[in-house]
Amino acid sequence: MVVRRVGLKYRAAAPATVLVLFAAVGLDAQQPQRVERVDVARVLIDARVVDGTGRPILGLEPDDFDVRIGGQHVRVESAQWIGGAVPRSGPIPSTDLAGILQAEPAVPPRLIVFVVQKSLERDRLIGLLRILQESDRLLAGLTPDDRVAVLSFDSHLKIWLDFTGDLDRVRTVLATEIMFRKPVPIAPGRGLSLISRLSQQVGRKTYAIEDALRLLGDALEPLPGSKSVVLIGHGFGPAMPAITVTSVLDKSYTDARAALHAARAAVFCLDVTDADYHTFEVGLQTLAVETGGFFARTHLFARRAIDRVANALVGHYVLFVETPDAAPGTHRIEVELVREQGSVFARNSYVE
Repeated sequence: MVVRRVGLKYRAAAPATVLVLFAAVGLDAQQPQRVERVDVARVLIDARVVDGTGRPILGLEPDDFDVRIGGQHVRVESAQWIGGAVPRSGPIPSTDLAGILQAEPAVPPRLIVFVVQKSLERDRLIGLLRILQESDRLLAGLTPDDRVAVLSFDSHLKIWLDFTGDLDRVRTVLATEIMFRKPVPIAPGRGLSLISRLSQQVGRKTYAIEDALRLLGDALEPLPGSKSVVLIGHGFGPAMPAITVTSVLDKSYTDARAALHAARAAVFCLDVTDADYHTFEVGLQTLAVETGGFFARTHLFARRAIDRVANALVGHYVLFVETPDAAPGTHRIEVELVREQGSVFARNSYVE
């Protein structure tokens, strides 16, 4: 996403324009006026930063980040932490160390969407049930000020909950309803709403998970701020050796990725398949890396994988960086820490 600065304020796609008027005696009224445009553009990058134990790192400043776009170093002008309250108990332990989590209100509310990819195949079903029974841990860092929506996908897309702050209801849907019941009709909620742009009727005509992710991105794009999507499932893509999978992910995946990029939605993928490796995990891995999330297997250490995602949902940094002097096209984004030890997760491409 690119924003342009006007004075001391940031506005999306709003160039700073200097209008030069030429007024002279006898100047023909039909003579065209000359206009000079001065664009001061900035690239916005959402970055999630965690330490070696998976806990978010707070207190970072612009100089703590090294950002390259298309191989060029670009200056980070600001780094703003957007986060919510930290639970007193849960996957994130309390600490007195500076730079580790402190309770802060989320402004605007964090938007989180859970997407459950259902399957009755044995090597997927056991892992899926395990994660859903532990799903309460995914909500440990959230508060009623946050907004959560729940979708599922099997033969088609289903919508269970529009954005809500009722975390008890979210727990019930994930743990007990989503596998054994049918969603009831729901009306768009007040304020922030997902289903005002993504209806049950559209969902019933959506037969591929890549198309479901594209529709989700389109519905999220008008909503403010960064979003987090937690995809609990078994993957997608062609059934062929992994060495070729990433080169043949089809246009439907490309469209889904573009929609999620436009929505500033990072996807965190929890693979429920009971296997050390399988072909369809490459789709999950690619989606996570390219949107700024991460991929985690769950068949051996399910709670550890869940807690990693729960930590990542706590908050993120919004980086405003200079626009590179780059030719039109797609350029790689690389974000690293320079004064701290940790991992940074951010989308990996920028379109000039």
